[in-house]
Amino acid sequence: MSDFDDQQKQWLQGFVSGIEARKAADKLANRAVGGATAGTPIGPDALQHAAQDRAVAAGGRLVAEETAKRTRHPLDRWDEVVARAEAGQFPKGADVLLTKYHGLFYVAPAQDSFMCRLRIPNGIVNAWQMRGLADAADSFGGSYADVTTRANLQIREIPAGHAVDLLLAVQDLGLTARGSGADNIRNITGSPTAGIDPQELRDTRPLCRAMHHYILNHREMYGLPRKFNIAFDGGGKVPVLEDTNDIGFVAAEVRGGEGFDPGIYFRLQLGGITGHLDFAFDTAILLKPEECVKVAGAVVRAFAIHGDRTNRQKARLKYVLDRMGRDAFLAEVEREYGAKLRRATGADVAPRALADKHGHIGVHPQKQAGLNYLGVVLPVGRLTTAQMRGIAEIADHFGSGTIRFTVWQNLLISDVADRDVGVCVAALAALGLGVEASAIRRGLIACTGNAGCKFAASNTKGHALKLADYLEMRLAVDTPVNIHLTGCHHSCAQHYIGDIGLIAVKVDRGEESVEGYNVFIGGGAASTAEQAMAREYAASIAFGELPAMLEKLLAAYLAHRLAATESFFEFCRRHEIVALRALADQAPLRALAA
Repeated sequence: MSDFDDQQKQWLQGFVSGIEARKAADKLANRAVGGATAGTPIGPDALQHAAQDRAVAAGGRLVAEETAKRTRHPLDRWDEVVARAEAGQFPKGADVLLTKYHGLFYVAPAQDSFMCRLRIPNGIVNAWQMRGLADAADSFGGSYADVTTRANLQIREIPAGHAVDLLLAVQDLGLTARGSGADNIRNITGSPTAGIDPQELRDTRPLCRAMHHYILNHREMYGLPRKFNIAFDGGGKVPVLEDTNDIGFVAAEVRGGEGFDPGIYFRLQLGGITGHLDFAFDTAILLKPEECVKVAGAVVRAFAIHGDRTNRQKARLKYVLDRMGRDAFLAEVEREYGAKLRRATGADVAPRALADKHGHIGVHPQKQAGLNYLGVVLPVGRLTTAQMRGIAEIADHFGSGTIRFTVWQNLLISDVADRDVGVCVAALAALGLGVEASAIRRGLIACTGNAGCKFAASNTKGHALKLADYLEMRLAVDTPVNIHLTGCHHSCAQHYIGDIGLIAVKVDRGEESVEGYNVFIGGGAASTAEQAMAREYAASIAFGELPAMLEKLLAAYLAHRLAATESFFEFCRRHEIVALRALADQAPLRALAA
């Protein structure tokens, strides 16, 4: 080494030391593998496999889905997905579930095609991505996309032979569908007005982005007992419905207190699942923003370890909390995190500013002077590819090229100058869209329904539009009423938190079985003032009878509310269901001329 100077010698010594260290590590790894007992879980899936082993050792029997995941990890089946596409074939049996790990959902018999669900952290895309998705939907899908209740997009009617083409087109846009379905963490939602909201406490975009990439790069975040939802609420005007998620992070201003520096923290909420009648509970834990993602990872790992692998109906986080108890589960989270979590005891926490559950519609000033965001109404969340391109053009020409999806199945165009608001509204009208809607349509939400989902019992999107047409013609409702239509018990449209929640059922009428709904009223979320599960109002109502029933109920509300400012939610909570039925029975139907 005499020909090298001191700096070169030092580098070469370090390089050789690294090689020797790697050899030693490889020997240890080989020894560990060779010495492992048969069946000992190792590698990136060890956490999930160990949980399955414990379930079997305790006398349980893995459900078929767990066995299928164990046989070969779905993320390792890319070659199979490609081979089926080349053969023009759809998956069968267990492969239907496993293919969802790649974001492809075979939705037969509703449609003999795939649906592709994306991952869009915080629900935000650029105009060029929107155009690219429109091109993909035209080339490989049904020339439209649906905005979901997780501020996400779904492209439907994808033939078997174009499944991989669609996935590659999505990836070319810097997006992904990886892990968007099955037993994985769904799209990470955050405040749609992040970074532009005058009242927000914290911009959620960096947190959603960090959480998104944490999931993509940690294999143990996949193959959970069931699906999992995470949301970040930055304290802004437009709600994220974080209290309906398995993990909800809620920005809070801490003004001081023993052991607390003043600043913005996040409250940790756990266990929300409104389809099973539970909101997330406040753990009384306060996290600094930089702690949130790692704590979420610890919660997911604790869920993976303790979730039920033998009963799909009891496999969500709520049931782990019910079985273990909240304190015991939090102790497991701290063990996975590697440290005690900060309790809120002694903290002086300011109350959260009120959210506006209809702040996603209309023209609103941003915190940036002279700029606005436009809340665009999408009929039950559906966009044609022509509308997608038009929205991208408007966002590019008059905004910053930013498009923000919301959990209310609509979107925002941000950063529009005061002088350009009028021309943007006119351009949206030319697309068949707008920034205003009736009190009925402002909160009209519908899942895919049986036109595209094999689980749904009714045509929810079609019924939602017919219902809105009927009610608007007969009633002058002057305060927004949220109506949520969901097709099955999965409750994708979250019927229990609607002012009026409708869950599809088959209804016997004579010898026929027709599409209908069970009716729930008085639900709400997005703020503590309106956090309540809807109560059952009527059961097994054929859709043909439903519009008139709701007309009488809303007419009773308009006639008997305490003041014009009393919301439908407040009206419903003020009365028992029996009393509400009696008031509705007295309300006349409005006869219309033919």
